[in-house]
Amino acid sequence: MSDMITLAEGEFPNPKPKAPHGMSGVFGEWVSWAKWIAVMAGILGLIACGIMMMVGRRNRSHLAAEGASGIIWVIAGISVASLAGGAVPMFFGA
Repeated sequence: MSDMITLAEGEFPNPKPKAPHGMSGVFGEWVSWAKWIAVMAGILGLIACGIMMMVGRRNRSHLAAEGASGIIWVIAGISVASLAGGAVPMFFGA
């Protein structure tokens, strides 16, 4: 990644991201908490989908279908939360 951005008006600085003094450890801890919350929410989401499918089996097919389709959304959400730590630095050069 270049240290300068060239535009029609001239060149402008393009510094790499840098944590404020004393924040790198704190921010890392916040990210780890957010990942833990995402994993717990994913587990609870899959459990909720399973319960919806079990309860909706008899005479409530709409509830069962909602539970089954919810599995896809839960897995998609877990995937996004898991990939965020690697994808964002890859795109922004952190």
